[in-house]
Amino acid sequence: MGNILLLGEVPDDQKKASVTPVFQKGKKEDLGNRRPVSLFSGHEKVVEEVILETISKHMKDRKVIRSSQHGFTKGKSCLTSLIAFYDEVISLVDEGRAVDIYLNFSKAFDTVSHEILVDNLTNYGLSKWIVRWIEN
Repeated sequence: MGNILLLGEVPDDQKKASVTPVFQKGKKEDLGNRRPVSLFSGHEKVVEEVILETISKHMKDRKVIRSSQHGFTKGKSCLTSLIAFYDEVISLVDEGRAVDIYLNFSKAFDTVSHEILVDNLTNYGLSKWIVRWIEN
């Protein structure tokens, strides 16, 4: 585990996971309504938690994550996001301002460019070993 954290490299045998398709919603027979979930051993979960805490602290210290961020933020959730969104819309309506909202986040994370993500993490000043671990 020390080499993983120090060098940012994950040995090939530790990259293996059991992938299980987990049903989300809709028709169960439609495979598009399932998302893959990787099941790792406890060892990998510990490394993942260390990296997550490091990244979270780094981003918070540098004020990269705004208070309006709810996803992947400790103490916040989809529910807190919906409440904040609803409150903002109600405020606009109460002020007599027009509100017209269309949202479609269907499979939004499937379209994230890994290259852009890695470039952004580097630009935000994350250490080389963390960026390398994420790439690896």
